[in-house]
Amino acid sequence: MNKTVKFIFMAAALIGLTLTATHPARAFESRNGQHIVIEEGEVIEDDLYASAETVTVNGVIKGDLVAFGASITVNGTVEGDVMAAGQAVVINGNITDDARIAGAGLQIGPDAIIGDDLVAAGASLETRDGSRVGGDLAMGGAQALLAGDVTGDVTAGTAALELRGQFDGNVSAYVDVTTDSEEMPPLNLYMTDMPISIPSVPAGLTVSDSARITGNLEYTSAFDLNIPASAVGGKITRTEPELDSDDIRLEQTPAEKTVAWALDLIRFAATLILFGLCLGWLFPNFMKILPETLRTKPAASLGWGAIAWAAFFFALLAILLATIFGAVVFGMFTLGAVSGVIVLVGVLALLILMAGFLLAASYLAKIVVGEWIGTWLLGKINPSLAEHKFWPMILGVIVVAAAIAILRFPFLPFGFIGALLNFIVILFGLGALWLWGREKFGRPAAGQ
Repeated sequence: MNKTVKFIFMAAALIGLTLTATHPARAFESRNGQHIVIEEGEVIEDDLYASAETVTVNGVIKGDLVAFGASITVNGTVEGDVMAAGQAVVINGNITDDARIAGAGLQIGPDAIIGDDLVAAGASLETRDGSRVGGDLAMGGAQALLAGDVTGDVTAGTAALELRGQFDGNVSAYVDVTTDSEEMPPLNLYMTDMPISIPSVPAGLTVSDSARITGNLEYTSAFDLNIPASAVGGKITRTEPELDSDDIRLEQTPAEKTVAWALDLIRFAATLILFGLCLGWLFPNFMKILPETLRTKPAASLGWGAIAWAAFFFALLAILLATIFGAVVFGMFTLGAVSGVIVLVGVLALLILMAGFLLAASYLAKIVVGEWIGTWLLGKINPSLAEHKFWPMILGVIVVAAAIAILRFPFLPFGFIGALLNFIVILFGLGALWLWGREKFGRPAAGQ
């Protein structure tokens, strides 16, 4: 099982536990706004559901805490469960029961005590020296640094895991260590805007001299790791990473790489031409308007294409968060059927959005740019052919596909230029589509 699948599995498990472990009969208090602070000395007698940019708990919550926001910090006491999701989730206080947290940066402070299990899904998890988890710890994500103590078992599916603390149970580390893994760049190089510090964890599994594992240690690795003899009280078991047959490929010769490159170019160009012919036959006006929009407004198309690209990922995040939030809220009221419908609708919306975007970016954008280029070229060579129904598209698509493929030729040292050209073509095509949509269904763009 590869690291991506494990991360998705762990994240799904986190959401599932959140939905099924909620107390249905307890009263609750809800708060929302830009910044929510439970001051020191303040006592919330019921469950608290909070949604804000920042959520800070310095007081006492007698029930559960369910929080969503950019930054969530628990410095006080929660006598029930903590279920939190945000960019950063920090626990410095005392959690009597379970903690289920998800986010980019997850941190368990040196004075934190979690009475029972900790389930975490995110890019980075750090349990600092002095912290304690009273039950099991399960984590799925990119990396984890466990310097705190864990009373129960530890199960981690990560690309990088470092053990420094005391672990009274067994440790199962699914890290898929190979020789290639050691070159993975530190995660903290890419997470510079986090409100908390992100530790640098070496790829694979690292067991420090200070670590103490009372039970057994099981880890995945293509080779034996140097584990201190005094660190593990039980049995150490190494298992080989599971390899998919698709991942096992023989190195191609230069001739084979060249032939494969040429065949990919032919297939790509043929697919674009067939797709373009179908669209031109079914939607002739639409397929003429987009290249014309691109011809008359190239700069606007490029700019709006960048906006469309960003809007796609924002829409994905918005649908995902809305689905999780809706499922959690209705799950708390024991409306399981409604939660199921929300999850189903959310998944369908994500699939439809991704499928539409991939079709537009992979095919439609290149066809639109190709017809624009083909019309311009034929206008210079043979103006009568420039007005043909299909020839401009066919010629332009071949030019676009060939240009991208040539810059991606396997023996050229600057293959990234081909990827950059492909991205620019996509932005131009998406921008023309965006401008058409604004004119068709909404108000014209500023200055249009």
